[in-house]
Amino acid sequence: MRRKTVPVKRSLWLAPDGWSVQIIDQTKLPHEVAIVRLRAMEDAARAIVTMQVRGAPLIGITAAYGVALAMRADASNASLAKAYARLIKTRPTAINLRWALDQMRALLQPLPAAERPRAAYARVAELVEADVATNRAIGEHGLSLFRAALKKKKSGEPLQIMTHCNAGRIATLDWGTATAPIYLAQAQGLPVHVWVSETRPRNQGAALTAWELGERGVPLTVISDNASGHLLQRGLVDLVIVGADRVTARGDVANKIGTYLKAIAARAHCVPFYVAFPESTVDWTIKDGVAEIPIEQRDPREVTHVTGWLGKTRRGEVRLTPEGAAARNDAFDVTPARFITAFITERGVCRASAAGLKRLFQREKR
Repeated sequence: MRRKTVPVKRSLWLAPDGWSVQIIDQTKLPHEVAIVRLRAMEDAARAIVTMQVRGAPLIGITAAYGVALAMRADASNASLAKAYARLIKTRPTAINLRWALDQMRALLQPLPAAERPRAAYARVAELVEADVATNRAIGEHGLSLFRAALKKKKSGEPLQIMTHCNAGRIATLDWGTATAPIYLAQAQGLPVHVWVSETRPRNQGAALTAWELGERGVPLTVISDNASGHLLQRGLVDLVIVGADRVTARGDVANKIGTYLKAIAARAHCVPFYVAFPESTVDWTIKDGVAEIPIEQRDPREVTHVTGWLGKTRRGEVRLTPEGAAARNDAFDVTPARFITAFITERGVCRASAAGLKRLFQREKR
């Protein structure tokens, strides 16, 4: 894997050779923009597991490219099955992973082996452009809610937005889900300010959301996760908007750990709480998010230690807890639909409920 530092627009793209894949190594942000090249299926799997790529939509696209890389090396049925089995296990909570892999398998299985590599790359290219268009549409629908909220404020006052984790352009191919309306609002000259919660233990808010919003010139303030309720209580937040890793058929939402607490605090203080996601994030096969969504358990070391910038060109890790202290690291939590004001999707805005999702996506209740 080769690394270099260059300015980039998207979070993933084909290399000049036309077959290998380049990604931003998100474990290096915000201190270094390092580019990693994926040359084999196993590279894609490793990038997902180690969180060089993260964010439900981007995980799905990376896995799809992993299948394409596998087909380039060996287009047999055995290779396709092996790639699917390896990639589906990389992250258990984000449903976009399974969605993308199912798309690839359904396309490739009926084809002769000789046609599979070309078809695989062509399909991923379609998924990439669809993701960009989808997130732009999410932004347009979210922007209408932002405009309505701004009308309630004094002229010139910025809309105070709270986020959690990173549901930005680097969690997708471009625009992001929760950040898409923020970028569109800024582009149209609407005053906005973002409260960026740090999102322990991996600090995706402090490291990633703050980096990408700052890169685009969006006014922001990083806050500790524990400060969120305080700011909501003091009336310093006009709305909360987050992304999602999985949404059940009745509207329960799995997202980065800490989302549930923000939703409860927002409800307590009558602040709108929105969740932005594409249809590919909906798992129509389950209803009860708390009971049915698998919650990834990550390395406790992410809780007991923290990595940061030590000055000049040095990154390093330090221990936060007493040596030998036990730690638990649930990567996600589930917010029941009743705590969510509305969903923002590429199809529009709807109530966080089975009826709202069914109306918007015109699906039969399953």
